[in-house]
Amino acid sequence: MERLVIIPTYNEKENIEAIITAVMELPLGFNVLVIDDGSPDGTAAIVKSLMAGKFKGRLHLVERSGKLGLGTAYITGFKWAIEHKADYIFEMDADFSHNPQDLLKLYDACANQGADLAIGSRYITGVNVVNWPMGRVLMSYFASKYVRTVLGVKIKDTTAGFVCYKRHLLETIELDKIRFKGYAFQIEMKYTAYKCGAKIIEVPIVFVNRVLGTSKMSGGIFSEALLGVIRLKISSWFRKYPKI
Repeated sequence: MERLVIIPTYNEKENIEAIITAVMELPLGFNVLVIDDGSPDGTAAIVKSLMAGKFKGRLHLVERSGKLGLGTAYITGFKWAIEHKADYIFEMDADFSHNPQDLLKLYDACANQGADLAIGSRYITGVNVVNWPMGRVLMSYFASKYVRTVLGVKIKDTTAGFVCYKRHLLETIELDKIRFKGYAFQIEMKYTAYKCGAKIIEVPIVFVNRVLGTSKMSGGIFSEALLGVIRLKISSWFRKYPKI
């Protein structure tokens, strides 16, 4: 298995079949792993029907009981990907806020430009966000700037959730030491990759706010990120990171 896209879901019945189909129709041949946190709307049932039908062998599902957090969903997916020898592992939302076509750009950055981690960046060429309220745009933009300042990294979009990892980077990162479960998870993963000596490339994308379904974002998630960054910096003073 060369390319695996991990899609965490909770109540995404309006989007899940369309997003899986869009990924599967891309050239190069992507596999998809859905991590569903017990969606009561039947998201997992839709995935199972697709697994038994036109995407048999390329679509996979891990079902978990209850909402256990975005971070733990991705950690579960990463471990599954490593076990199944996926070479390039992608994070992607189910709601089309990330354009499936941009998976090709992330893959190119890792496969042909030498990146260990490619980030689909909303802020590398200005602010490329569509249909977000201005308050949320400003909060996200300045949160990334705050993270860069505190952690001392040059990554423009530290909170991005659209990325590609090479397997050897995920094997180097000590996944069981990743502590954050919400928005701060994305920051912790990027900072850990940076501390492990990964080559990181940001690829410009346009982020489009979801049309169908309900956003899982909340003010508490942003608070976790803002306070978590300080804890992350302090803990890094007392931790030795493995090198890639």
